[in-house]
Amino acid sequence: MADSAGIQQGSPAIGAVGSAPAAPGPGGAEGSGAAGGSARISVKKAQLRSSPRPKKLEKLGVYSSCKAEGACKCNGWKSQNPPPTPPRSEQPPITASLQEPCRSCSHALGDHVTHLEHISEDEINRLLGIVLDVEYLNTCVHKEEDADTKQVYFSLFKLLRKSILQMGKPMLEAQESPPFERPSIEQGVNNFVQYKFSHLPSKERQTIVELAKMFLNQINYWQLETPSQRRQRLPNDDTAGYKANYTRWLCYCNVPQFCDSLPRYETTQIFGRTLLRSVFTVMRKQLLEQARQEKDKLPPEKRTLILTHFPKFLSMLEEEVYSHSSPIWNQDFLAGASGGQIHVHTVISAPPVARPLYYSISPAASVELNSGGGVSPARKTSSALEPSAVGEKRKLSDALPQEENKKPRVVGDIPMDLINEVMATIADPAAIPEQNSLLSAHSARDEAARLEERRGVIEFHVIGNSLNQKPNKRILMWLVGLQNVFSHQLPRMPKEYITRLVFDPKHKTLSLIKDGRVIGGICFRMFPSQGFTEIVFCAVTSNEQVKGYGTHLMNHLKEYHIKHEILNFLTYADEYAIGYFKKQGFSKDIKVPKAKYMGYIKDYEGATLMGCELNPSIPYTEFSVIIKKQKEIIKKLIERKQTQIRKVYPGLSCFKEGVRQIPIENIPGIRETGWKPLGKGKEVKDPDQLYGTLKTILQHVKSHQNAWPFMEPVKKTEAPGYYQVIRFPMDLKTMSDRLKSRYYTTRKLFMADMQRIFTNCREYNPPESEYYKCANLLEKFFYTKIKEAGLMDK
Repeated sequence: MADSAGIQQGSPAIGAVGSAPAAPGPGGAEGSGAAGGSARISVKKAQLRSSPRPKKLEKLGVYSSCKAEGACKCNGWKSQNPPPTPPRSEQPPITASLQEPCRSCSHALGDHVTHLEHISEDEINRLLGIVLDVEYLNTCVHKEEDADTKQVYFSLFKLLRKSILQMGKPMLEAQESPPFERPSIEQGVNNFVQYKFSHLPSKERQTIVELAKMFLNQINYWQLETPSQRRQRLPNDDTAGYKANYTRWLCYCNVPQFCDSLPRYETTQIFGRTLLRSVFTVMRKQLLEQARQEKDKLPPEKRTLILTHFPKFLSMLEEEVYSHSSPIWNQDFLAGASGGQIHVHTVISAPPVARPLYYSISPAASVELNSGGGVSPARKTSSALEPSAVGEKRKLSDALPQEENKKPRVVGDIPMDLINEVMATIADPAAIPEQNSLLSAHSARDEAARLEERRGVIEFHVIGNSLNQKPNKRILMWLVGLQNVFSHQLPRMPKEYITRLVFDPKHKTLSLIKDGRVIGGICFRMFPSQGFTEIVFCAVTSNEQVKGYGTHLMNHLKEYHIKHEILNFLTYADEYAIGYFKKQGFSKDIKVPKAKYMGYIKDYEGATLMGCELNPSIPYTEFSVIIKKQKEIIKKLIERKQTQIRKVYPGLSCFKEGVRQIPIENIPGIRETGWKPLGKGKEVKDPDQLYGTLKTILQHVKSHQNAWPFMEPVKKTEAPGYYQVIRFPMDLKTMSDRLKSRYYTTRKLFMADMQRIFTNCREYNPPESEYYKCANLLEKFFYTKIKEAGLMDK
């Protein structure tokens, strides 16, 4: 494709079948393509391999050293009558005989090919393929204008030439062999899909997978700019690092597409984040420009996918590519949190060489991506997709909205339309009085820190030392800064010990950066196989304390671990730190089994072991904002109710007439406030009697043949999107735990939780499903038992 199309030569046209990159040649000559270049070479190889054996020997003799007696130094046979240049099409080529002498050494052609006499036809054909690759590279060397590219072509030319002389297989000699970085681009994109879209129903998730395939296909066929071109465009860039990757890309990915005697690798499988960062911005810009220019040529069923969804997919991926703390580039991204390693199930397989950019996808699949709005960057919502059909249990009935009013509602639920109406007034800045939250006595501890983060005053980065990668100067400076902060704020801890752990590659540190310098951090070590993380050091420099930084640091750390599916913290807190950790949700009640952490964590004399269990459904960095908004919602609901019942009734005069008491429902206006008479059925006042009655009922329910779908909480892996649909999940295991803890002080609490199980099931599953039927039958059985126990009138 020509440069005027807005895409680098070599990138597949969006929606075009069989387009491919420019063949290596004279400076990337305009209009040369892989389909044409590699096809021409393949045709020549096929023609030569079908030639008679004397013709093959003549071709190989040109690249074979003379074997005649007398130690002849001729390194290739040359014909006495070379063909004219350019060759005349009407004159058939003349095959030389084995007795024809060489123009250089006068020895016969047979003396140059004696070593090939007993070689099999397959081996002869293999060597002939290398010969044509050598000739092609020779042309490239002479026509290439870029010095770096020319040097690579010449090195490969010499390598193949040597392979013919020695009758060996071409082996690239390099300090490193593929892959050059882990995780690879392909694995990183797989992780991105898992990280951002694993919660989606299968249909929408398949759309994301198709977009990811398109992106990987583009990279595999992308023509990198030369180091000299990059120097002109980015004078301050790391030229040496880019040149090394460019050389590797030519040798292992680009040239082997045309010279198939060289081993070929996919770009996305042997390169990682470093190369992707160097090409992503330009690639994204040019791809989107080409898509706009060629939108009229796109098939209708691909137009929405490419013009609408692909740009949003690239924007979300760009954020993860250039983010310093993105988890998708961690090699242990998919490490399990509950013992053992989770096997990596590849979401996207690398597309084959001749595959077009777009792939078959259902036109009905629709996806809408967003960047999360006002949610914390650490927990941005990846998609606004509505759940769709993903199997019987996970299926959301299309008729749900129409049937919503027919379903039994759980006591205490507030209609969603009322909630949305109130939310709209709260979201309106004009409806909320302007307050200086920093001066408010009721402000959350982390509110000031959260506002500073949004304004860009402070930043949070998870960093660590590495013995495998090239040291990053900025990260090393931050690690030194963290060592200083910990040493000053933790004077009883030996400096050598602090230094050893901060710079230990097994430890990471969540660093708090303000004005380019470190002002605090939390050093930790993750034990994915054991399901917990040990917090080693936690400190904020003294002149930056009492600003909420410590709370906001811990909240970021919690969200980082939720992403990595580690839901338990352990730490040894000294007498000065116990108060801080209690405020962050830590307690002396350790949820992790002792066998899990014994021998793994460091024991500190005089310190108290504390633990914290994380809830993956809580967005910790925004938790105080959510609570504040919930309070505002309740306040608004109360105000609305008050306006409805503001009518003033005259006082009760019956008592002056000697009446001692009246039924509550006879008080004027009492029903308008929302009061309702107690439900029929007796309330058991004795707690032990109530406990025994409810325990018996629950055991009967759990033993029922239709109780199996409700025994335990629904797993996210089995029902993606379940917790986006069901706001208040409930199950029989949770009810058993609540019963043991004496949570059910009244029968109403118990009945409300049980009713919620049935309501949730009918809300999520279609009426024809087995789960829906189980809920109906178990509900009928439950209320029968309630009536038998005398908790409800029969």
